[in-house]
Amino acid sequence: MEDQWLSWAKRLSALADTGLHYCRDKFDRERYEEINALSHQMMASLGETPVERVALALGEGHGHVTPKIDVRGAIIDDGKILLVKEKTDGRWTMPGGYAEVGVSAADNTVKEVWEEAGVEVAVDRLYAIRHKARHAYPPDVLDFYKLFFLCERLDDAPLDPGHEVFDAAYFAPDALPPLSEGRVIDRDIVDAFAFHAHPNRPAIVD
Repeated sequence: MEDQWLSWAKRLSALADTGLHYCRDKFDRERYEEINALSHQMMASLGETPVERVALALGEGHGHVTPKIDVRGAIIDDGKILLVKEKTDGRWTMPGGYAEVGVSAADNTVKEVWEEAGVEVAVDRLYAIRHKARHAYPPDVLDFYKLFFLCERLDDAPLDPGHEVFDAAYFAPDALPPLSEGRVIDRDIVDAFAFHAHPNRPAIVD
């Protein structure tokens, strides 16, 4: 679970940004700007991160603030799951990333799998929607909903890692490599195998 103080600081930041978007009174704007600055300082202190980096990650006001969306595709073949090795930390994750505007969640997942592993897939079904802050991922100044999909391979072509990753390979559930835990944790992979084995289970939704 996310630290409660970090959760409060993120909520303050979102309220301040949303207030800045809607308010028209200059005195209210000054108050929201001060609250925003204080929330950034809180997050920087909690994460031992320069406040400038927090501000850069959050960006400037973009209207009513909502969580970001991360999509991940689980491709299980012959009792193993497809993972890709991230360039940013040298660790492994299910293919995926930020959902892009104008593209559906399923199409985003298909695109990410193709770009990162060179595999053509079709989305079979959603197996989990997770609020990142509720689970054992590392703390993050951004708020995320993480969508996990079971996918089916459409061809038998060899894996072809894209330029965003170092490698792509299949792993057995009892022989997983070090995971890029900001993106995926053991629970995500365990659930992928469970839903693959029992197709009629209802999706997990936080």
